[in-house]
Amino acid sequence: MNNNTSLLPHLPVAHLLTQGTSGLGLLGSKCSQCGEMYFPATDSCTACCGSDLAPCDIGNQGRLWSWTVQAFMPKSPYNSGETEEAFQPYGVGYVQMPSGVKVESRLTTADPAELAIGMPMALCLVRYGQRVDGQPLQTFAFAPTIEIEGDL
Repeated sequence: MNNNTSLLPHLPVAHLLTQGTSGLGLLGSKCSQCGEMYFPATDSCTACCGSDLAPCDIGNQGRLWSWTVQAFMPKSPYNSGETEEAFQPYGVGYVQMPSGVKVESRLTTADPAELAIGMPMALCLVRYGQRVDGQPLQTFAFAPTIEIEGDL
């Protein structure tokens, strides 16, 4: 597993991502005693109290489990660089990965007509603001995808 931190200098969440053969994936951990998986990665298992967890790729596709629209600017430590007047609403949801792990994430759309519980979603990167020096800030998000027979 190759952590992507050096390739994504303006990605505050680079430590949560891995680069694999199928592209970007979410970096989690898996308990070697009971197999429980976590995102983000942790060093202790809440299922069996084990402390031997190894990094694992949680994947890059899942299904939308629940969602809402963030319609007002979040309070600090939100750091998009936007003013309240310039704030653009965005979708937020839980995406259930094939392992069963539910990941809270920004969504690429805030349009309720484009979101449905159970729909397939794919991991991507989105710009959410900019640093004081003008460099863009990116984070991971999930985008609705077209389901192909046999997916997920």
